[in-house]
Order: sequence, then C-alpha cells, then structure tokens
Amino acid sequence: MAEINGVSLPFLPAGGISELKRQPLPLDKSIPRTSFRDVFEQEIGKLKFSAHAQSRLQSRDITLSQEDMGRIESAVAKADAKGSQETLILLRDMAFIVNIGNKTVITAMQNDGAEQQVYTNIDSAVMA
Repeated sequence: MAEINGVSLPFLPAGGISELKRQPLPLDKSIPRTSFRDVFEQEIGKLKFSAHAQSRLQSRDITLSQEDMGRIESAVAKADAKGSQETLILLRDMAFIVNIGNKTVITAMQNDGAEQQVYTNIDSAVMA
C-alpha cells in the first residue's frame, strides 16, 4: 500500500506518488489577473432574460442582434438613471418589459396591432 506523509492510502494516485510531490507551477505574471469580485460585479451588471421572456422570444421567433442588445442595455441604463423600476422598452417592432433593479427582461412581444395592447404595472417607457 502506498504511503504519503505517514498515511496509508488505499489507492494509488493516477500519476503515481511522485506526481504528488511536484512543485506547483509558477504564476505567469504577464497575464492580467481579475479578482472574483470584479468578475462577479461584471456578470451581475449584465442584462438577463427570465425563463418567461426566453420562451416568448422563442415562440414569437424574435431574434436580437448585438446592436439590438446594446440598444436595450442603453435604454435600461437610461431608465435606471431616472430611478425607474419596471420599464417598457420599445425597439422597432418589439416591446420588452424590464425589471430595472434586477436588470432582467421579464417579457418580450412584437408590436403587431400595438394600438390594441395595454401595458400595465410599468413606471416608465423608453424608445430604444
């Protein structure tokens, strides 16, 4: 039976005992390091789509380009700056209800027959 630091092992490591005694690889100082907090804050700040919004996008065959996403994110930032909580964002022939605090698109729809649609429980609207 193999022994490491006085402890008998019931198994042999895949690389053998000599692999356990290797020195760790030195860190490459040329690679910029990002803290967990920075990555976490960056991810939290991104616009998210609820499961409901994702299913609406899929069922209504709505696809968003990078430019569309940028315009929606810009509209969310404007609404956030004004203190909005639930915002209607109008983008071409599409409408999105967004929870500004969570940066989450709650639902998405196309403006087919927009004159017959009523949007409730919003406190602002932004044309993107």
